[in-house]
Amino acid sequence: MIGLVMCGGKGTRMAGEGEKLLLRYRKPLVQHVVSALEESSCFSRVVCATSKNAPRTAEFVGGLGVEVVETAGGGYVRDLSEALKGLAEEVFVVSGDLALLDADIVKTIVGMHDASHAWTSVLVSKGFLDSLGLRAEFLVRHGETQCAYTGISIVDPKRVGGNGHVEEDYILIDDKRVAFNLNTKEDYDLLGAA
Repeated sequence: MIGLVMCGGKGTRMAGEGEKLLLRYRKPLVQHVVSALEESSCFSRVVCATSKNAPRTAEFVGGLGVEVVETAGGGYVRDLSEALKGLAEEVFVVSGDLALLDADIVKTIVGMHDASHAWTSVLVSKGFLDSLGLRAEFLVRHGETQCAYTGISIVDPKRVGGNGHVEEDYILIDDKRVAFNLNTKEDYDLLGAA
């Protein structure tokens, strides 16, 4: 399995100066994610998908010795599709702004994944997000529970190409290590209380 960190976004919802993934929470946000993947020992390699939207982030992750793949910067879905095209084994996709991610939760998610599914997304319940003071822009129903995406998926790129519909499987984990997907200044402020 390959670890793929998505870190080429503009970070416009953060409404600050500088690139979002270089904001510090002890160390730059994206470094927490890269370290969690590397320390989990679950991956044959770790790759960072960057774009022209975040040149300093691309330079930073390259300086960490991580393999970097440049995408066009056309948005998360387009950039993910582009990054997956060059990969031939299952991919653990993670947003670069999960500052609390650690190796243990990565191992837990990998262990829960059922490889018979071409696409598995990790969710947290809306109730859990509410308890942390976090808000989700988009909700999905998993069984009877309203949930939010965490920014983590496990994808088999050989089975998701083309125009066919891919059924999405879900893993529900109410854990702050995957819930703190930092999209706004308010999310970043709450991180200090976590």
